[in-house]
Amino acid sequence: MSERLLTVEGLSVDLVRDGGLVPVLRDVSLALEGRQVLGIVGESGSGKTVLAKALVGWVAEPLVASRGVVRFRGQDLLAMPPEARRILRGSAVGYIGADPGSSFDPTLPVGRQIVEKVQAVRADIDARAAKKRVLDLLDRVHIPSAARRFDEFPHQYSGGMLQRAMIVDALASDPAFLVCDNITQPLDVTVAAQIMRLLHELRSDLDAGIVFISTSLPVVCDIADELVVLSRGEIVERSTPARLLEAPAHPYSQDLIARNPIIWGTPPLPVPAEASPRVILAVDDVTKTYVVPDRTRFFGTQAVKAVRGVSFAVHGGENLGLVGESGCGKSTLSRLLSWVEQPDQGRIRFKGQDIAGMSAQQLLAMRKGFQLLLQDPFNCLPPNLPIGRSVAMSLQIHGGLGRKAIAEQVRAVMAEVGLKEDDRERLPIGMSAGQRQRVNIARALILEPELLILDETLSALDPMEQARLLDLFERLQARHGFTYLFISHDLAMVRRVCTRIAVMYLGKVVELADTRSVFFEPTHPYTRALLSAVPTLEEKPFKAADCLLEGEPPSPIDLPQGCSFAARCPHAMPRCRVEEPPLVDLGGGRFSACWLNEPEVSRAA
Repeated sequence: MSERLLTVEGLSVDLVRDGGLVPVLRDVSLALEGRQVLGIVGESGSGKTVLAKALVGWVAEPLVASRGVVRFRGQDLLAMPPEARRILRGSAVGYIGADPGSSFDPTLPVGRQIVEKVQAVRADIDARAAKKRVLDLLDRVHIPSAARRFDEFPHQYSGGMLQRAMIVDALASDPAFLVCDNITQPLDVTVAAQIMRLLHELRSDLDAGIVFISTSLPVVCDIADELVVLSRGEIVERSTPARLLEAPAHPYSQDLIARNPIIWGTPPLPVPAEASPRVILAVDDVTKTYVVPDRTRFFGTQAVKAVRGVSFAVHGGENLGLVGESGCGKSTLSRLLSWVEQPDQGRIRFKGQDIAGMSAQQLLAMRKGFQLLLQDPFNCLPPNLPIGRSVAMSLQIHGGLGRKAIAEQVRAVMAEVGLKEDDRERLPIGMSAGQRQRVNIARALILEPELLILDETLSALDPMEQARLLDLFERLQARHGFTYLFISHDLAMVRRVCTRIAVMYLGKVVELADTRSVFFEPTHPYTRALLSAVPTLEEKPFKAADCLLEGEPPSPIDLPQGCSFAARCPHAMPRCRVEEPPLVDLGGGRFSACWLNEPEVSRAA
């Protein structure tokens, strides 16, 4: 039988607030065997991260463990002296969090930091042996050029590589128990899929028990042997992934499964409420390059080619999706479309009028016609202003209404987005991420815009809160006839709401077509790679083993000759490495930038 690694009995954790205790976890009990993967799933606010930290003895003020024990190999982690707990946490117990960017010292090379950690917890390993072990692990988690990356700083790593470095940091001391706390949520779907494939490879070699925590049910079911469902600080169901999906017993589990998006199944694809030939936003050959310092040369500069000749049109009443990995130029494009920044070349026209030729007064009026909603709801709100005043600010800037009329409109729009009358006097810090995003929606909605640009607006939210806000957007569109531009790396969300989709890679649109064509008959290998990485409970028509890419896109500073996707493409031909394919019309409203779509190549394939 496997060794019992971890036993949690009756664990309750409370938040100390205003002299009282607010329950966060209540009577949690679970067990973990050696070489077992235990999955924990639940929406944001269910207590997952607090439980993750409690499992490694990390309960600190203002939290307090009021009852229960957490036994690792018979030792109660919560009752141990802090120094003994710290040593155990760095050696036998490993923890990987969801924010690798804040987990490394920005002033020290990544490899050196991990070596220092190993030597701090393993007195039997000298500096040379520790460096060799770290280099071996960097290779093992597929970080390219590990010897060179060892001496690079955190800012020189991408998000995906930093998450791999976090895994190395956790594995370097050979832990017997590993906690993975929502480690894929902040990553692009392709990078998240690579991390999951890496964990599958590692678990067969690790002599460790793993607790894997996530808001995504498909991700947890992909790796867990057993799982528990957490809701409002309590375990409401225990099962295996197969049993849970076949016959969930608790209503919360049933709702969790029901709200998971179906991509290739029976739900109908979205269609415009009212097909319109009217072009509300036209983007013609837009380019944006940033000049940044070159740290390798005194007074040297480098050119970052963020957006490279992008063209598309958004028609009135439709939902256009713009998808791609981080760094592909999506957010830069959103700033250009909203005229926060200006393109180097090309034209952007709103309702037929070139934005570049507008006066300051015309620009102000135009901004009332379309609004930009960003990913981080907290930093978009003035922290010192009550919610009601934040929502009213947009009307005050544009003028024309009295105080009473503004107050009435604020009350109406807050009710429309699901905020209560009592929320008017609340500050943003006292609200959840979903509530804050509703405030931002209200701030945009109160101006009665025709076009809403959603730049990763829902990416920071858990799937259940995403689903609630998508329901809200559907109701708002049916009521007001908005046009939406959804910018996201979440293909499941885009599949649900968008009528057409543009796929971006390294600053260029490589595929543009209706939603059915993109999801069922994609014409570009990059699109197929994205689809193969989507976390879903369904059987996928595009297999990760055939389509998923290792590595990351080339740097936009040093783009390769020819097709920028060729280095990662499983179908690349010699021509792809010398000639860049243009975005060509394949007919039926479908466009693709790939030499494989030429008639003679298609026949040969």
